[in-house]
Amino acid sequence: MPKLTINNVPVDVPEGETILHAARQAGVRIPTMCHVEGLHPIGACRVCIVEVEGARNLVSSCAMPAAEGMKVRTNSRRVREARKTVVELLLSEHNGECQTCDRSEDCELQALAAELGIREISYAGEKTKRRIDASTPALLRDNGKCIKCRRCVSVCGETQMVGALFPQNRGFETVIGPAFNRDLDDVACVQCGQCAAVCPVGAITERDQIDEVYKALDNPNLHVIVQTAPAIRAALGECFGHPPGTLVTGKMVAALRRLGFAAVFDTNFAADLTILEEGTELLTRLKQALVEKKDVALPMFTSCSPGWIKFMEYFHPDMLPNLSTCKSPQQMFGAVAKTYYANKLGKKPEQIVVVSVMPCTAKKFECSRPEMSDSGARDVDIVLTTRELGKMIHAAGIQFDCLPDEKMDAPLGLSTGAADIFANTGGVMVAALRSAYEIVTGRPLPGDNLHVRPIEGLKGVKEASLKVEKVKPEWKFLEGATLNVAVANGLANARQVIEQIKSGAKQYHFVEVMTCPGGCIGGGGQPRYTDNSVRQARIDAIYREDEGKELRKSHENPAVAKLYEEFLGQPLGEKSHHLLHTDYMPREKV
Repeated sequence: MPKLTINNVPVDVPEGETILHAARQAGVRIPTMCHVEGLHPIGACRVCIVEVEGARNLVSSCAMPAAEGMKVRTNSRRVREARKTVVELLLSEHNGECQTCDRSEDCELQALAAELGIREISYAGEKTKRRIDASTPALLRDNGKCIKCRRCVSVCGETQMVGALFPQNRGFETVIGPAFNRDLDDVACVQCGQCAAVCPVGAITERDQIDEVYKALDNPNLHVIVQTAPAIRAALGECFGHPPGTLVTGKMVAALRRLGFAAVFDTNFAADLTILEEGTELLTRLKQALVEKKDVALPMFTSCSPGWIKFMEYFHPDMLPNLSTCKSPQQMFGAVAKTYYANKLGKKPEQIVVVSVMPCTAKKFECSRPEMSDSGARDVDIVLTTRELGKMIHAAGIQFDCLPDEKMDAPLGLSTGAADIFANTGGVMVAALRSAYEIVTGRPLPGDNLHVRPIEGLKGVKEASLKVEKVKPEWKFLEGATLNVAVANGLANARQVIEQIKSGAKQYHFVEVMTCPGGCIGGGGQPRYTDNSVRQARIDAIYREDEGKELRKSHENPAVAKLYEEFLGQPLGEKSHHLLHTDYMPREKV
């Protein structure tokens, strides 16, 4: 435990800890621009420089390990002047257009300049050349605003191991982007939006679709409905000053009604539907493998996360048969809304506009996939992120905190606690186990209040085994079987699981993968800035929502049962197979 002083305050820190973290322990905040919590420090921006007694030069606190006897000053005159110069130089190149920038008043560079008292830029010179990349449905890149902090490079390379972004050229000519300065759509980008989530400025953002929503709402010939993902209710409050993990479900519903949507529904309804389809698919594969001795693709992977699906299409096309054929809850909802719900209203699919509010930028890409149109029209028309919905509510002058708590509309608004936890890493697996175990044995899932603790939490890869005993007669082939499951969040962790499966080091029956760290609660479209403390607060809120529900198992949802009775027939039946299932294709990568 090295002992050092930060601004004359004694601090003991673990071996290998950086000066930046030692300062935090001493109650001192050092500004950063390139640092991403939990990833390797790169010391690229030089904003976090500090003075260490005896050192000739100022050092980057994010990269310099704390050492015994160090005397560190974070706010000396030398540090203040150097830090101010660094930020002025960043501003001198930054082609920001702050008056109209998407990140205005939410820009870390702007906030830091104000904090340092920068009122004018001393270094007049050439601005970074602007190049707009609008090639993907999910993301918008503006190189003119890029400050070369390399956060996007860190998360794309380390957290996701996709490597779609990288520094090219040198000096003033440095460009952060895809290889050979291509567009994102030309390289293996999964459009997860983690780059947009960590970008401190407006260089990478989601493709704004607010105007498209208003255009639909203003058309009297269209019936515009909205669905909200489970993760939204634990994060939207942050757009209005609430701490992370504040549940705002009722106020969110009220705000959406006041924006003019004809009906406010819940993606959770489709999450319950997904469990019945996906669970039946898993049990069918197990029966084919164990009883019929067929060569079926096991383990089966979940298919709810569109960034993960695209990752498999790019990097592991040989394992596409292992993906569940189920569409994601978002797409299932759209297919049901434009058939079952449209029939009830006496409307054609093209008269229904389905708007989704999602924590995920990749959902914008997913809804544009040509195969997602089994309803006779595009299943989902427009996707807004949590951030976009927050902007809409602000712009409409809706006083969010003054709204009453309202409930979702029927019939597609009823859901169980199992659907809520789809927002969390491990949630889809726990929801599936709750229903599958009870369907097979007739008894509730054993354990702690329907939780499966080993596969909950923020650990990158989690495992659990469940022994199946005293099964119903029709499931006797599972008697005494041990079901091995795994959960991964973040695509680097998913890659690790895949490699272990391919090598034979691990044998699983069912694997859940979420593209983003922490699952959907850490999605690329959630309010910034998201670190593990924020993710954990949102996770805890989602579990509170689950535990507060009267119904906590997907197969208990009466609205889903009625959907099967009136329309779909049965899980994996002909109609559900047509509307709710799909397949995927290998993609070439540059």
